[in-house]
Amino acid sequence: MKKHNFYAGPSILSQYTIKNTADAIINFADMGLSILEISHRSKQFQAVVDEAVALVKELLEVPEGYSVLFLGGGASLQFAMAPMNFLNKKAAYLDTGVWASKAIKEAKLFGEVDVVASGKDSHYTVIPKDWTVPADVDYFHYTSNNTIYGTEIRKDPDVPVRMICDMSSDIFSRPVDVSKYDMIYAGAQKNLAPSGVTIIIVKDSALGHVDRVIPTMLKYQTHVDKGSMFNTPPVLPIYAALQTLKYYKSLGGVREIEKMDIAKAEKLYEAIDNSKMFVATVPGKEDRSIMNVCFVMKPEYKELEKTFVEFATERGMMGIKGHRDVGGFRASLYNALPMESVEALIACMNEFEGIYAK
Repeated sequence: MKKHNFYAGPSILSQYTIKNTADAIINFADMGLSILEISHRSKQFQAVVDEAVALVKELLEVPEGYSVLFLGGGASLQFAMAPMNFLNKKAAYLDTGVWASKAIKEAKLFGEVDVVASGKDSHYTVIPKDWTVPADVDYFHYTSNNTIYGTEIRKDPDVPVRMICDMSSDIFSRPVDVSKYDMIYAGAQKNLAPSGVTIIIVKDSALGHVDRVIPTMLKYQTHVDKGSMFNTPPVLPIYAALQTLKYYKSLGGVREIEKMDIAKAEKLYEAIDNSKMFVATVPGKEDRSIMNVCFVMKPEYKELEKTFVEFATERGMMGIKGHRDVGGFRASLYNALPMESVEALIACMNEFEGIYAK
């Protein structure tokens, strides 16, 4: 039976990435050695990093004056590392979910935080509207895609200050005006690579302007100066990331990927909106994520949620159970997921509805 991978992260990777990474585990760059055992200082691995950096810049059209880093620690480390490096007195944050809230908590350790708006009262099913970012803050931080609740900001905001964004779960799914940002960061395990590496795109001239002493390892300038090689980097995830970047380029780049992602999401949302049994948890179409489609049973069928998870899993739908904080179902439609999987899930939903709908 074919498996369809809807896990929210770590999540689906392209077969191109998996095969090439598996081959490198056996024999990397015709060295007769595994990538798991070679020096990160070798010329062969330096070539991997150089090519990965170049492809990130090409795919996202990164302007001059920015560095691309591959660091450990996950996006969760960036919740603290970003304000440590950029928050001098005050920063503005938009609260759109669990991960945004965690970033706000960490930022408060380093200075004043102005939460310009919060979606908490709506259980984070709505992106707050009509908020204003003060002009006197050091930066504005937001989370572009909220994996738990299925909301997403798909357009770079227009604010009077520089921005920092956590794009962990939707990077490379849309064009980005990188010039608006002092930093973009993303954990790899959604749209890029296995967990273990975080990609950082940082504006070089924005560094070095805070008053505090920053530990060497937590200073972005350290890693810019050393080209992500200050300490041993996450070698295998970086190699896998390179394979994904090559795959994205072969598809035609980010604009083509966005078209495919939108088509997948529209098809699934349409099926949910026309269903007798299922309902999307995010009511406003303008707020709906195209990466994480969250839905539940309508109230009269609520008792069948566990039954549907079991039913779908038996038919090869893997990882559709919703986050424990929300319940219901979540179908993650990351870049590597084919339309075939979306169609299989819809067929599964229709089959279940044919059996159980009143």
